Amino acid sequence: MTWWRGRDVRACSAGETPALLLLAMLFYSQALFAQNAIPPILQDVDIEQKLNAQVPLDAQFKDENGKLVRLSDLLNDKPAILTLVYYECPMLCTQVLNGLVSSLRPLSFTPGQEFNIITISFDPTETSNLAHSKKLAYLKEYERVDASKGWHFLTGDAESIARLTKAVGFRYMYDQKIDQYAHGSGIMVLTPQGKVARYFYGIEYSTRDLRFALIEASENRIGSIADKVLLYCFHYDPSVGKYSAYAINLIRLGGVVTVLLLGGFILKMRRKEKVTSN
Repeated sequence: MTWWRGRDVRACSAGETPALLLLAMLFYSQALFAQNAIPPILQDVDIEQKLNAQVPLDAQFKDENGKLVRLSDLLNDKPAILTLVYYECPMLCTQVLNGLVSSLRPLSFTPGQEFNIITISFDPTETSNLAHSKKLAYLKEYERVDASKGWHFLTGDAESIARLTKAVGFRYMYDQKIDQYAHGSGIMVLTPQGKVARYFYGIEYSTRDLRFALIEASENRIGSIADKVLLYCFHYDPSVGKYSAYAINLIRLGGVVTVLLLGGFILKMRRKEKVTSN
């Protein structure tokens, strides 16, 4: 905060100087308050976007039945939604999973067919029994036949968890005082090769955006022609983690539609002239 010092202040009139000083002090105090208002344990908590980062495919976890699996086994040549939670979380993780289910219900894609869901606990003390109970609860909530084949609930040791969370930029802290984890809320979409394709933040996720992300992550191997036309008109904005209308492509598509309509009109008029002349 040096912009108001020295000759910059002397260049102002006598009436302006106190006002500028007051404004500078106000901004400075707000910056200090914002910095001090964040508890120390939360200063390192974040979900940092690492688009195109490779997840450790050889990292081993246990599924809800206690079977040892690798991440590569669960992708199965399909895109995947990755959710990092812990099963005994009293609030936020439940909201993340609830929001995911709400977004998935209107989606015509089914886990295990067009895509997979990989839910992993970042608490190394949690067990497969907890994962199994959580899976049953959310499959019941989801109400989608055969979804169990493609929605995996995993637990793992500290090393595997650390490798994965570091790769995708998921930073969290354990608070011993309250015996809980401080963490962000969001989900990620992975390509079939295990690379991070998209991030969605918060506890509510747009069904349209999830659909677009899965189609893109699959390299357009899933979805209809209509999906691909719509996707052409929208662009993923990593700064907000959402898809927004892409003006240039909308104009281009509008031009194509106009040319097609005009061509159809001309063709129709020519056919009408031929019929009249005959």
